[in-house]
Amino acid sequence: MTTPISDMHEGHTIRGRYDTQPTVSLPPGERILRGPASWQAAAALAESRATADSRTTAGGTGTAAPATVRATAESRNGHSVILVDTYPGVDVPALNAQIAVALPDWTIVDVESAARPTGEVEQLIAPNLTDDRVFGVMSHFVLSDFYDEGRLDDLARTITAKSIVVGWGAALLRDRLGGDPVTVLVDMARWEIQLRQRAGATNWRADNAGEDNLRKYKRGFFVEWRVADRHKRSFFDVLDFVVDGNAIAPAEPHPDSPDAGMITGDAFRTALKDAASRPFRVVPFFDPGVWGGQWMKNLIGLDPSKDNYAWCFDCVPEENSLLLEGDGGVVEIPALDLVFSRPVELLGAKTFSRFGAEFPIRFDFLDTMDGGNLSLQVHPLTDYIQNTFGMHYTQDESYYMLDAADDAVVYLGTKEGVDREQMLRDLATAQDGEHPFPAEKYVNSYPARKHDHFAIPAGTVHCSGANSMVLEISATPFIFTFKLWDWGRVGLDGIPRPVHLDHGARNIQWDRDTAWVDDNLVGQVETIRTDGDVIEESTGLHELEFIEVRRHWFTEAADHDTDGTVNVLNLVEGDEVRVVSPTGAFVPFTVHYAETFIVPAAVGAYRIERTEHSRSARFATVKAYVRGSRTSDN
Repeated sequence: MTTPISDMHEGHTIRGRYDTQPTVSLPPGERILRGPASWQAAAALAESRATADSRTTAGGTGTAAPATVRATAESRNGHSVILVDTYPGVDVPALNAQIAVALPDWTIVDVESAARPTGEVEQLIAPNLTDDRVFGVMSHFVLSDFYDEGRLDDLARTITAKSIVVGWGAALLRDRLGGDPVTVLVDMARWEIQLRQRAGATNWRADNAGEDNLRKYKRGFFVEWRVADRHKRSFFDVLDFVVDGNAIAPAEPHPDSPDAGMITGDAFRTALKDAASRPFRVVPFFDPGVWGGQWMKNLIGLDPSKDNYAWCFDCVPEENSLLLEGDGGVVEIPALDLVFSRPVELLGAKTFSRFGAEFPIRFDFLDTMDGGNLSLQVHPLTDYIQNTFGMHYTQDESYYMLDAADDAVVYLGTKEGVDREQMLRDLATAQDGEHPFPAEKYVNSYPARKHDHFAIPAGTVHCSGANSMVLEISATPFIFTFKLWDWGRVGLDGIPRPVHLDHGARNIQWDRDTAWVDDNLVGQVETIRTDGDVIEESTGLHELEFIEVRRHWFTEAADHDTDGTVNVLNLVEGDEVRVVSPTGAFVPFTVHYAETFIVPAAVGAYRIERTEHSRSARFATVKAYVRGSRTSDN
């Protein structure tokens, strides 16, 4: 390091202004229920519905209802029922204990007693898990595949008194019970699930507490979370309450942490509708790594006791969460809930048509300041990721240099005339520990300066070197990294990080040599327009990638329009700006240096301007959107 981190960006941003806990507002006056009062509110609603059900049943259930539903409805005439569906990863015993305190005269029923035997489920999902530590095959199961239909029917018939059915799959009983049972979702973000797994938590109904964390994550990524997301989406419209499952026995408890919050289903739906009409941020998370650096720790003000921070997921809605703020604090929900519930308003019609309810753009940080090189790697081609892993699209990437020391480099593409067979042999012998891989012999090394932007289409050998702060602007898939060489290191768990030479060799595009990289991936900035003090530039990406990135330099303000497609932005220069609507359609939204924010497609016109607190002379944002997805694109 040649320059103090605090001096490495124009405007000398005040340390710690980066907001690690951004919030999205609940409807005005909406209360967050906590403790016994939350479950008692659910019980009161269930009691009132039971009374209404008894009046309806007295008049007859009607001949149109299935016989099982009619019989079940008649058998529970006058009785109240609450269905508490839990996302896999929720600490169900801890949840049950809280419910028992709040509702001591209610019977807690375990819906998972009707699940298929663990061995059957293991056999069913085995082809999707594969033998690999990291990679599986995307699954298309639905939750009913994991349950015995007959046992679910039997379980529904036993519910004849005040009962609260708990577990992943409780909502499977809605149709069997008939009527309108109170339905509660206890939701969780994937980051909290990962933290619990690292601490020894198992996958759903699995005996794998001591299993490799990569394998636990693989089971979630390729099977459990896909099934769980399909399942919960099916009853979003009828939810009565949502509970913050992240706060029930959290992996990292805090003495000031309140009880898990509960909000009404109406508040949940309204908050997501409102979020899709204004700029917002997801909750970032930070994680150490073997190559991690010190930039984020020092500038953002993270826990100084940690050795380093390697990653920050600052806009990966598949992994991040939203904090819904109201009277009584906050409730944390997965950011995916917004994608699932309001895909057209958030993504735009064309992006939704292409990707479905999936957020296709990823912004994250890679911090190697005073750290080490990332692994030398390559990502799969689209055809390969589809045929091998069942993914719709691949992991095209780019490195935007948010900061860089004088010696920072990016490894990108192979050198002219390399012997590909010899390179693969040298990679194999290096992996066997015989000698280090001579990366400089085979791979180009480019000096990296602040605000440089390197495009990295799938199939291109690459990695960031040490002493860089990378803003990765990429397609959403993020685990499909084929490590070719990890510089002889082991992971933080003491186990060598997985290298996938076979997969990598099948995807390296050998024609992406020095000349090709120079012409296509490096130094591709083009000025689009100049308007007063505003300069708009295209910084990429390559034509093989579906993301377009625009950089706007300005001193006072820059006007934007989503033009019908979602925009993802980061303030890469300057200390503080404000996002405003020219028509007052949303409350002004403040953004600090290095913060990533999302502007939903539905927003339309917006302006980014300096604030009364801004001290910087100049500002810059980078904005990403899906090419061809704007309303004006023909």
